[in-house]
Amino acid sequence: MGAPSVPAVVVGRDTGRPLPDDEYEAFLGHAAERGLASNGFHNQNYVLPLTEPMARLLGREPGPAVTVRVRRTDALSVVIRTWENEARILRAIKGVLPNVPECLFEGNRFTIHSFVDGVPLSSVCENGKPVGAVLLKDLAGLLAGMTQVRGAVLPPLPSMWPRNHGDSQAFLRTLARMADLQIRQANGPAFGWLFAALGIPEDALLRFADRVPVLTRRPYSLLHADLHRDNLITSPAGGPLVTCVDWELATFGDPLHDLATHLVRMHYPDHQWDEVVEAWVAAMRAVRPTATHGVTKDLRHYVDFERAQSVYPDVMRAAKSLQESFDEKNLQEATAAVRRALEAAAEPLRLRTVPGVREIEHVLFRWAASTPVDGAGRRGRTAGVMEWRQDRRVPEHPDFPHSAVRAALFLEGTAPARQVFKGTAHLNSVIRVPGIDFPVVIRRKVPHVRRRERSYLSEHAVLRAIERSQVAVAAPRVLALGESHSRYLFAYSRDRFAIHTYEGPPDTDRKPDHPVHGLLPQEADGLVDQLAALTGVDHTQLDPAAGEPDFYSWLSEQLVALVAGLPKESQQLVRFLGLPGAARLREILARHQVSRRAPALLHGDLNPWNLVRRDDRFALTVIDWEMALVGDPLYDLVRHMHLTPTRPEIRDRMFRRWVRGLDPRFTHDWERDWRVYRWIEIIRSAYVDLDRLVTGASLDAPNVRRAVDSYAMTLTAATGSMGLSVRATANPHLARALA
Repeated sequence: MGAPSVPAVVVGRDTGRPLPDDEYEAFLGHAAERGLASNGFHNQNYVLPLTEPMARLLGREPGPAVTVRVRRTDALSVVIRTWENEARILRAIKGVLPNVPECLFEGNRFTIHSFVDGVPLSSVCENGKPVGAVLLKDLAGLLAGMTQVRGAVLPPLPSMWPRNHGDSQAFLRTLARMADLQIRQANGPAFGWLFAALGIPEDALLRFADRVPVLTRRPYSLLHADLHRDNLITSPAGGPLVTCVDWELATFGDPLHDLATHLVRMHYPDHQWDEVVEAWVAAMRAVRPTATHGVTKDLRHYVDFERAQSVYPDVMRAAKSLQESFDEKNLQEATAAVRRALEAAAEPLRLRTVPGVREIEHVLFRWAASTPVDGAGRRGRTAGVMEWRQDRRVPEHPDFPHSAVRAALFLEGTAPARQVFKGTAHLNSVIRVPGIDFPVVIRRKVPHVRRRERSYLSEHAVLRAIERSQVAVAAPRVLALGESHSRYLFAYSRDRFAIHTYEGPPDTDRKPDHPVHGLLPQEADGLVDQLAALTGVDHTQLDPAAGEPDFYSWLSEQLVALVAGLPKESQQLVRFLGLPGAARLREILARHQVSRRAPALLHGDLNPWNLVRRDDRFALTVIDWEMALVGDPLYDLVRHMHLTPTRPEIRDRMFRRWVRGLDPRFTHDWERDWRVYRWIEIIRSAYVDLDRLVTGASLDAPNVRRAVDSYAMTLTAATGSMGLSVRATANPHLARALA
């Protein structure tokens, strides 16, 4: 390994003497060639005897071993840093804690430390193995001893630090916000798409900070904040049993944070956690009793934070490993590491679902294929192996040739997190392709997502029919359809995709604006006009059998089939809550009939997140046509009102405009029938949302989240409209459903 380049003169701050460039180069070269090297996450460390020229410059005797720490320029920003200068921390500790390294010299991106004799604990007691009682007691004493370092001798704290140095709640909130700033945001340009594609919300850490409850007050002290087995040195007989090195992540705050990070990063076996906590409490009571207040109640919040913030470095390291060596084995290992990290962070970050193995695998592959390995823009090892096969049902688009499709697939993993949208069944990535004047969105189905409400028409066929008809409907255009795959992973990595025009704001840095609180008057008018225009689309090419049998009977049978097909766990809860089974539901739905109206193309899922605000006569763009069907136009309007908060005056306005704008063959008897469609949609929601609560399906989609959050009201409305009552039960699923 060659020595890094440096300025002609490096000033040693500890000695105050200029260090000539040639002496520095010679010593670093000597360290690289003769020293015992070890790779840390942030530094390359070399251990070697102090040479005579360097000893002279440092005012030391030659011969004793020293550690040369060179900051790694390729290291990811995956840690929270309170202070940048490790040497100042070591000077503050000197004389308080035993056998701590002494900083002999600070240079440009490197330091020279005195050598701590011994071996890392990891080399004699690997992760997962229990630590002996004597060593455990010494470790607890080490953590307790840090409270003896006076805060006044430590470097100044960042401006965002809590002013009250006993406020534990403020400290944990500060940690979460610093993790968001220094880890999540700092790595957003390179890894934002990856986090979003894996279902980690942009504001996950900030929401964690907001949820931190009031904690017991504990006096702040110096914390190591990275006390794992590699940073613990077991010393030879006669010296201290254990000491700690690598103080660059040290901080100042609630001592319980140090205990929590130590517990998690040491990988103690589960049965030893209580023993570690008891040893820590005993050691801390001897030197600072107030630091032990509230341990039982508060420790879990710090453990939750450690697991929550760890998802970012764990995911980044796993993904980064694929750029260094990409093959099937490495992809499987990276996938397993990411899944473990997501499972550990799921509860503290309140991730609604954890992606399956296949989904993680494909997300990692697409990220690696898109990401440069260096500043020169050279692509990763997967570049050149991403291929695609055209679905000939969508011919090459004149505005988006096949070369643009290929470019879009390579750029997919570079989309910023704010331009990645995970819906009920699709992952949508918004990108700009060089040479194309408009942004596009790549839509991919999320693997293993099974919607209870089935699709009836192909989305690409619906959108092409709308485009060909030239009706006044603001909808995306289909630019490409096909399968992407890898030559390395061809056997199991085929992914279907579609590329559409992006219908969000022209400035893609802005998020789309959805009418989540209901439509404005001009938006209500614009949507009704578009629903009227849909009657002009030739639907017979999409569904030749449309209109037979009558739509309400067909709709009822589809709902009965959905209920009959619910999994066993959902069926059990249906019975516990007093909802009717499939056979009884068929009888209840048959109480009503509606008039036959002329069929037309329907969107089928006009929830607010499928409507995007725009500044023209359309007022709204209608997206996500995967639930489109052919049927009664009244149903589309009423289902929209069920899925979207609709004030009575807006509802009446929409009905009036709808009746005026459509031919009477589409609207007759609507005043009698619209309440029947509203009734069946309330009943549908009672089953669909209950199943989502039980199975966790699609809970990260905002429309689903809102629906399940109000499930208690949905259940009451559905059972009441059927003349039933909610059955009281102590079943734990009921508490989950009504939470």
